Amino acid sequence: MSKVIERLYNGIIKENPTLVLMLGMCPTLAVTTSAINGVGMGLTTTVVLIMSNLLISMLRKVIPDSVRIPAFIVIIASFVTIVQLLLQAYIPSLYDALGIYIPLIVVNCIILGRAEAYASKNKVIPSVFDGIGMGLGFTLGLTLIGLVREILGAGSAFGFKFIPEDFPTLTIFILAPGAFFVLAILTALMNKVKASAGKNGGAVAQCDESMCAGCSMKGCMGRSVK
Repeated sequence: MSKVIERLYNGIIKENPTLVLMLGMCPTLAVTTSAINGVGMGLTTTVVLIMSNLLISMLRKVIPDSVRIPAFIVIIASFVTIVQLLLQAYIPSLYDALGIYIPLIVVNCIILGRAEAYASKNKVIPSVFDGIGMGLGFTLGLTLIGLVREILGAGSAFGFKFIPEDFPTLTIFILAPGAFFVLAILTALMNKVKASAGKNGGAVAQCDESMCAGCSMKGCMGRSVK
């Protein structure tokens, strides 16, 4: 149970793909014009992460090392296609909003990175929760960015307008530069939280060794010990 909790905590807080590891920046900056888009993109990626981690972990002793990356990509692409067709059939508004970024999940470095670094080396249950943790962390990051951009740029939250029409808004935040501004602010806040936790909690690992497969640097600069 402790390993399951660790995978969830790592994905959501310590190794948040968006605000800590800075992975998947393409959809992060492109689709987060609203909180709804952030939630939709995050949950779509989460489903693919969970299913791909599950299947890759189950087949980890069957897939030859020489073709593991192509095999991972085929598995991921299959699940992305299924999710894309389901969105197109049942949630067409979200499908239209996310557009080309749904099929681009296939090359999202978060999914392929977790398949290579964790799912291909660990049992099924921890791999599934690794996918859940990373997916929820990605969803949280996208939702926060989308929510801040929507509030400041459009005066609404999750599509509900709460600022009067004649009240001025900062339109730049729903444009491309706004995504960079909000990402920088939230990343700085996350670093502040992690720094405070490090001071109060003693030895805090700033990175996960599973992300550095084959690394020979045992005294990694990413780790600080009190």
